[in-house]
Amino acid sequence: MESATPSIKYCDVNVEVAATNPDKSVLEYSISNKIPHLHECGGHGLCTTCRIRVIDGVSNLNQPTRLEKDMAKRRGWDSSIRLACQTKVHGKVAVERLIWTNTEISNLQLETIPLGIGEERELVFLFCDMRNFTPFANSHPTFDVAHMLNRFFTILGDPVFLNNGIIYQYAGDEIIALFGTGTTDIEKMCLDATRAALGMTYALEWLNKWELKDFDTTLDIGIGLHFGKAFVGNIGHTRHKQFAVIGDPVNVASRIQGKNKEFKTNILASEDFMKNLPDAIINSRLVSNTNLKGKEEKFPLFEIQGFIEPDTYFGVQATLSRLLKNEESFAANFYAKLFEKAPEVEALFNENMTSQGKMLTHMLRGIVYSLSRPEFLKLGLEFLGERHKGYGVEKHHYDLIKEILIESIAEELGEEYTIGVQKAWEDAVELITGIMNK
Repeated sequence: MESATPSIKYCDVNVEVAATNPDKSVLEYSISNKIPHLHECGGHGLCTTCRIRVIDGVSNLNQPTRLEKDMAKRRGWDSSIRLACQTKVHGKVAVERLIWTNTEISNLQLETIPLGIGEERELVFLFCDMRNFTPFANSHPTFDVAHMLNRFFTILGDPVFLNNGIIYQYAGDEIIALFGTGTTDIEKMCLDATRAALGMTYALEWLNKWELKDFDTTLDIGIGLHFGKAFVGNIGHTRHKQFAVIGDPVNVASRIQGKNKEFKTNILASEDFMKNLPDAIINSRLVSNTNLKGKEEKFPLFEIQGFIEPDTYFGVQATLSRLLKNEESFAANFYAKLFEKAPEVEALFNENMTSQGKMLTHMLRGIVYSLSRPEFLKLGLEFLGERHKGYGVEKHHYDLIKEILIESIAEELGEEYTIGVQKAWEDAVELITGIMNK
């Protein structure tokens, strides 16, 4: 590409924008042109979520920064991959965004897994098994079965991704997830897995209530949680390696899950898992000191029933998909309320409110996904706050924004806006606006 008339073509959405300021990054151009572009750490080059692939015009970009070079070496990137927040434009370029959704972010942890047999790591293993699926599969057309299985995996997979987990395998109607591939904080990985497990049960209630009501079927799940050491790595033929986990804790977690049928429970966890949770926040009970298949020693198993006090992160995560089921409607309702109560702020927005609405829901979804990664959340919100100052948003506007956002959330969730959910969203909105308004 020629260097004249600098521009960025986003090949994934077939949009081209002018890029006349050489000090402005690709990420900044995305934001100013209302092109959704993930940037969890607020454009500090720490999280890799804003990565792009340069399709053409690589010579019209600045040289990779030291930070980018170090990141590329650790992650095994080729030279066409850049961080949008570090990349400046001085000619015509064509790029594509590589991370499209927040659910992909957790899987980025796999880039840190070494090749070969790998290394021993402490991990949490979550096994989730669907019950009553066989009768459903035997009594419905194959298309319906495939559709419902995909809905099951999607709706119950979201709580895993919301909490830093990765889905290791699907085995029939079973989901196998891991927590801890990107951290060494044992307490955090166990708490993340707890939120994910409880989120799965909450999501299943919604699936049964709204999507299975016409199939005359109610699904149930059993979840097993265990903590232990296992070898992780990318193994296989030299031309076809894949991520693998090797170790006894995998089998133990599976056996624990199987005990749910015997004890008529939904979530069972090992003692090794429970002792790593923060004190006095989980409502649980010792179910049994029992044998597991293939094991001589007894295993104390605990039923996890919920949080003792409402948990902000869990309450917000559990209702996010319902809140943004109709993103366009939610955004339109929010801005209608805002302009009615503060007509003067309407001038701060351009005329394309459809794009503005998409940016609002994209931002809200991204923030909720970042709650489980506080090291990036603060940076991202500070960056967001600075951007809004540039748009003309002043400190006194935030009280009104909080009020309208909570009101819009309550209307959208309807009967699901319980006292606990209300407190979770109020706390979350206070946290978000508090950091942005500094």
